Amino acid sequence: MPSRSSSAPRSARKVRKGRLPRLKLVLEPPGLVAGVDEAGRGPLAGPVVAAAVILDDARPIRGLDDSKVLTAKKRERLHDLIRAQALCVAVGQANVEEIDRLNILQATLLAMQRAVAGLRLPPRHVLVDGNRAPEFARPLLSVRAIVDGDARVAAISAASIIAKVTRDRLCDELHARWPGYGFDAHKGYATAVHLKALRTLGPCPDHRRSFAPVREACGAAPVTPPPWPDDDAAGAGAGE
Repeated sequence: MPSRSSSAPRSARKVRKGRLPRLKLVLEPPGLVAGVDEAGRGPLAGPVVAAAVILDDARPIRGLDDSKVLTAKKRERLHDLIRAQALCVAVGQANVEEIDRLNILQATLLAMQRAVAGLRLPPRHVLVDGNRAPEFARPLLSVRAIVDGDARVAAISAASIIAKVTRDRLCDELHARWPGYGFDAHKGYATAVHLKALRTLGPCPDHRRSFAPVREACGAAPVTPPPWPDDDAAGAGAGE
């Protein structure tokens, strides 16, 4: 993953031009549908987290949206609602060692696989945010990647919120373990404060050494993993 040197977290830089319409999906044959999304591809530290959510059609949740356009307070409220009202929720992670060994793309797909594998109920269809989906071990009728799915499909919106809140809480734990870096504020992104701490303190064990700013802080040449496919490009299976 190419490093980001901007002082603003990626989540703060994403601007949506108007609310995207919800997709009307017809999946045949009918069955349980899991939405999948991730949080934490871009940060310089901590795990990448994925969530899988199967919503209960009989208990709709108002206010679901892409986690990046919601306030922290709304995300926390919706996180608790999703946990209480969804048919099932599961979270998967890929740790820093796996990110550095596999690259961030493959580690993200691995976290998604773990999230789906952890669901209490087996889905028949899986909808993944973005334009690439991993292969899943469970026998599924369909796997579909949907660009901007976190804003257009309720189950993916729910997964994005679960993944984001889970990872933010993990970053609070990182801050308690390594208070000099400010993980509670920037969540591991390459902000000016974080980069200054890296130069001053050097990396901690939870930093991703395959990411350029961290490698440079170690005094080694950066190794850039393959870039994540452009989320703005048309994805497999995306559409109305």
